[in-house]
Amino acid sequence: MQKVYGSASEALEGTLFDGMLIAAGGFGLCGIPELLIAAIRDAGTKDLTVASNNAGVDGFGLGQLLETRQVKKMMSSYVGENAEFMRQYLSGELELEFNPQGTLAERMRAGGAGIPGFYTKTGVGTVIAEGKEVKQFNGEDYILEEGIVADLAIIKAWKADETGNLLFRKTARNFNAPAATCGKICIAEVEEIVPTGSLDPDKIHLPGIYVHRIVQGEHENRIENRTVRKREDA
Repeated sequence: MQKVYGSASEALEGTLFDGMLIAAGGFGLCGIPELLIAAIRDAGTKDLTVASNNAGVDGFGLGQLLETRQVKKMMSSYVGENAEFMRQYLSGELELEFNPQGTLAERMRAGGAGIPGFYTKTGVGTVIAEGKEVKQFNGEDYILEEGIVADLAIIKAWKADETGNLLFRKTARNFNAPAATCGKICIAEVEEIVPTGSLDPDKIHLPGIYVHRIVQGEHENRIENRTVRKREDA
């Protein structure tokens, strides 16, 4: 199967439709599929539900899809760096399903593993638990969370071979891997594509069986919040 595509728009061809659920990898601005997000913006697909750790920042990452009003609902655990997200949510233009960070990652992982739901203590006794089934184990309450199965997963990796085996870089690994597995179709954008067989099998982070399409491109690698210390001689 030919998995390598020439551009993000080519890789997305035939996968997009209005009202779809997209699982997007990344953590803050680290490891986000910026090229695929920009291509979805250009495609104009609307009424999207996006499951992602965050909503990007104003003008970059998923923030681009918020600015164009293409996102109907976010399923996220952190949205504090996006003023447009806050404006749309407070005005009632955007739906929000808050998830504790570990719960969101596990919902993606569960969906990818064929597990429809699981019980967790995280969120018990808070607004997170409202409307959810509660069950006791060993005398303690747990809430039922559902696995996420997305119509499309868009992720970012460091390296890929031509069959889709992936390597991630450090923090970029944490949400990209579970997001990839829960998509009915998974498209990965990568910094480098190497020949099949050149990656050490023992170091593969995500097997190519989960990855349907690959695109290579240049990335900005922005810093979300830069914090520096004053020079002592200043």
